[in-house]
Amino acid sequence: MAYKRILLKLSGEALMGDRQYGIDPARLAEYAKEIKKIVTKGIEVAIVIGGGNIFRGVAGASNGIDRVQADYMGMLATVINGLALQSALEDEGIYTRLLTAIKMEQVAEPFIKRRAVRHLEKGRVVIFGGGTGNPYFTTDTAAVLRAIEIGADVILKGTRVDGIYSSDPETNKNATKFESITYKDVMNKGLKVMDLTAFALSQENNLPIVVFDMNTKGNLEKVISGENIGTKVDK
Repeated sequence: MAYKRILLKLSGEALMGDRQYGIDPARLAEYAKEIKKIVTKGIEVAIVIGGGNIFRGVAGASNGIDRVQADYMGMLATVINGLALQSALEDEGIYTRLLTAIKMEQVAEPFIKRRAVRHLEKGRVVIFGGGTGNPYFTTDTAAVLRAIEIGADVILKGTRVDGIYSSDPETNKNATKFESITYKDVMNKGLKVMDLTAFALSQENNLPIVVFDMNTKGNLEKVISGENIGTKVDK
């Protein structure tokens, strides 16, 4: 296996499936099955999910809600998604722990680095909810921060496209895909892999990022096996 401990970053929108908002149970079950495949191979898996399928802080702020309040609402949305994914994984027989940056002991454990690492060592999937616990930071930043804290080998960013392109492949049929690319080239080309705070943190800590299509069955397992799936960003 190419990696031993990974952090999987999923967008909240990924959980919608074909719906306009909310959570699609079928998509959730598919993801749980894909994650199970790599857990059973002994891979230590941590996950960060966005909350955009329920509430997005930036959008809320643009509609007149105080930005700090809106961001906290978005953080709570990530906890809802985390609970949903935890349930789906446990339905597959995978031991799972949800840790949150905002204390809510009735539904999740508070984030403590050593506790998170111990869960991973025991073969449990760890879901990080509540973002960083601070407004003005995205779940991309939360994903990189948690990955660094737990000593992950890589961030796997599961999206609906199969890698990083020169421009949006959904609007430009002539967009070219990069098999691999350096941090420097991502910056020079102005490619939107993650927000700048998250990307700078990843670059500073030499944490590679692999962007791949999570919606294609078997892709997650192929990435873990070291197959050339998606696009790898490295130094």
